[in-house]
Amino acid sequence: MGIVAVYPGTFDPITNGHSDLIERAASLFNRVIVAISGAPGAAKQPAFSLEERVAMAKEALACHANVEVTAFESLLANYVIERKANVILRGLRAVSDFEYEFQLAGMNRQLAPRVETLFLTPAEQYAYLSSTLVREVAMLGGDVSRFVHPVVKEALRRRLKRD
Repeated sequence: MGIVAVYPGTFDPITNGHSDLIERAASLFNRVIVAISGAPGAAKQPAFSLEERVAMAKEALACHANVEVTAFESLLANYVIERKANVILRGLRAVSDFEYEFQLAGMNRQLAPRVETLFLTPAEQYAYLSSTLVREVAMLGGDVSRFVHPVVKEALRRRLKRD
């Protein structure tokens, strides 16, 4: 079975920064599960439905044979145990991300002691990139083609009714 990593997030939408981390993780782990959260009561109110986010991620990541995209709506620690994963993968863009991610890692260690949390940093050209920024640029009519897969760019265009 090897090492299975779960990369959780809302991916609203998936960006090239996410894809960069996933591509590098796919070379490090036997299997990478991109777990897209649809948990009720989550702090974030997504712009795209869970089904739309899963579909976009599946298309954007289709070239990676050892990457699986799924939805989950439970406690992450329980999901990771259920999927028999060894690792929770998280991305760190800036020092400001660290405190929150450190707290999450500590809580997940309490809830799933046999699962390790590992952090990857994005390539330099994606260090500033977030789904929120991509949505804002698209909403204001900016070109997001450098930041997202073409399927995501099209979904943003349709959502915002921009040509």
